[in-house]
Amino acid sequence: MPNLDDVCFDVVTGLNIGKRERQEDAVIADFPLGSPLGFAVLSDGMGGHASGDVASGIVVTELFSELKMLAENPEALEANIGDALQVAVAGANDCIRLYEKENPNARGMGATLVAPILFGNRLYWVSIGDSPLFLFRGGRLFRLNEDHSYAAQIDELHARGVIPLEEALNHPDRSCLISVMSGGQIAKVDYRTEPMRLQEGDILLAASDGLLSLTEKEISEVLSDQSDASSQQVGAALMQAVHAAGDPEQDNLSICLIKVQSREAMLARKPDEDAEVCAVEDRSEDESQVASEVMHIDRTARAGRVHTVLSLSRKVRNA
Repeated sequence: MPNLDDVCFDVVTGLNIGKRERQEDAVIADFPLGSPLGFAVLSDGMGGHASGDVASGIVVTELFSELKMLAENPEALEANIGDALQVAVAGANDCIRLYEKENPNARGMGATLVAPILFGNRLYWVSIGDSPLFLFRGGRLFRLNEDHSYAAQIDELHARGVIPLEEALNHPDRSCLISVMSGGQIAKVDYRTEPMRLQEGDILLAASDGLLSLTEKEISEVLSDQSDASSQQVGAALMQAVHAAGDPEQDNLSICLIKVQSREAMLARKPDEDAEVCAVEDRSEDESQVASEVMHIDRTARAGRVHTVLSLSRKVRNA
């Protein structure tokens, strides 16, 4: 493992509306120059017209604001990471409750949360719901955080031989959540308050469940094929793979991908000369217009730390 001072993070965040009418995911990452601390916050809103987009926005805004304020003293934050995350989660959940109280039409909204926090090569996280946090290391994909959905319990029943595979895969309650941020009591929260040590070459991937239209094997294959690429290229490849899967009910998709590498490797990598725009086209014969998903790249290099934003918007043009 390189010296802690030599560890750099190549980070990308991305959003895709999928086949839904509205975007209810939200994601943000912050890896500032000169700070040993970097973090990301991702939330998948639920409730549709009951303001799921507002719920995810509240979660991301409140968690980001709290962590950003505490980041002014990273040593104190890491020393008290458990308490700090509990306070941040409670504050965001209270904001959802207050919003529902003042906006009765929003009752029933909620959101998941997954937030990895890094102090150099030391990883902590907090998560609620089914949004996964993966670690790709040595060619293998590991899910780090708990899955707060009935899917995990159903899969355990299958593993014990209680129900057959087909019934487990098609169970009507697979996507139901057992814990969510909705303003009331939160049933389960997954806090990682002891550091997990990252290694050079590790890839962290936080995502909404829209990514799970791909199997873990397919996600692993994309990450393996792109292991030497920049985070922007890896993120684009994941988005392309989800698009290629062709799920007619594709959910909103949000990702935050973090590559851990040495400063030497980061500086040696050439900038992507053709990273201005990548397009994925959908040429449905049943549509009178052709819609293309245009990926706009906003790339900022910060003394060896790179943060890229993939913001995907639907652009309609004449056929």
